[in-house]
Amino acid sequence: MKLSELMQGYTPSPDFEGWVTNDDFVLAINTTPETNSVKETEYHVVQLGIEGLDAQMNPITVDKTYIRAGQSTQRTGNQRSFTISGDRYIGDEVQDYIFSHAIKYGTGNKVITDYVYFCLLTGKGEKGKVSIIINSDGGGNAGESAAIDVEFRKVGDNPTEYTYSAGA
Repeated sequence: MKLSELMQGYTPSPDFEGWVTNDDFVLAINTTPETNSVKETEYHVVQLGIEGLDAQMNPITVDKTYIRAGQSTQRTGNQRSFTISGDRYIGDEVQDYIFSHAIKYGTGNKVITDYVYFCLLTGKGEKGKVSIIINSDGGGNAGESAAIDVEFRKVGDNPTEYTYSAGA
């Protein structure tokens, strides 16, 4: 499903106030990164068969101990990552892209793609580039669904602010 299709049923409000669930966040990726002119609204949503989406900041810190002040921690950066887990679904654009031979065995620039991550309720979030890391492309016991485990980790510059717009 394309981001534009998902968002047809939503009208984000930057002034929204209230509780948020994990279902209120959207992660969408560019499944054709070799095409430079793809709009964010044409990215495909990470959704079908996905049970868990864990967005992490993974802070990078330096600890030092100072005379008479004791230990002090300074944050020096972040390594944004997303972990998705769920069941393999053949026919989903995102999963078919992620588990294609080129991505499973690719390295370097061949496994980097663009993403947007934002809240459906406010439309606010971020966009950037991630490297696709496949931990499991279908595991489990006999008779069970084939379980998947994939990480997306930030590559290059820090993500930039993003606000969803239907016309973007």
